[in-house]
Amino acid sequence: MKKRIRLTVAYDGTRYSGWQYQPNASTIEGELNRAIGEVTGEKSQVIGASRTDAGVHALCNVAVFDTESRIPGNRFSYALNGHLPEDIRVMESEETFPDFHPRHCNSRKTYEYRIQNAEMPDPTKRLYSLFSYDKFDVSAMQKAAAYLEGEHDFKSFCSAGAVVETTVRTLYLAEVEKSGKNIVIRVQGNGFLYNMVRIIAGTLMEVGTGRRKPESIPDIINALDRRAAGPTAPARGLILVRYDFEE
Repeated sequence: MKKRIRLTVAYDGTRYSGWQYQPNASTIEGELNRAIGEVTGEKSQVIGASRTDAGVHALCNVAVFDTESRIPGNRFSYALNGHLPEDIRVMESEETFPDFHPRHCNSRKTYEYRIQNAEMPDPTKRLYSLFSYDKFDVSAMQKAAAYLEGEHDFKSFCSAGAVVETTVRTLYLAEVEKSGKNIVIRVQGNGFLYNMVRIIAGTLMEVGTGRRKPESIPDIINALDRRAAGPTAPARGLILVRYDFEE
């Protein structure tokens, strides 16, 4: 009898071409499919909640797959980790409802974009944050971020080529914090467009360095034009830190 298993997956995305399976590239989804096949003897296809881009990290992405294996749901994490590379780990596993689909239910995702703001880079943080020696006005970045909260059409913050039914999304939280030499841009929303968080980060950094004013954010949103926003920040600074389902 088939059952559906829910996985909470953490990974260092540095050496992967993103989440989604690609026949000629190494991906998180591909590694999970391979490990499940080795454990169960079945050909399985995981369904991921968030299809993160190449180089993006996650602490808690969610995926499901169907299996007829007799392994208890809560033991799959241990079984799979023995077949996964060290930079991918299943943090938790459980049997879930047969119709649970992580992309077809209400949820809140929280991403952090991390900036190492110092005179010299810390090499131990080079894979998990963007280094910049620029002097950032964090209060201006905080003021700009506040304009992003709420329901908006975020077309200006979506890379070209994205295929979506709508570019309207809701941000429940958009904030900027500084602690010592570290700046964190944190956003929480009901969904994100292609490269949306990285474009938000690139735009807020331009505000921080004085290239844009905080009050320019509403005009960027209303432009509905990718060219109106700032650059796409590098992937290595982006981490999916929290996933909440309204079950």
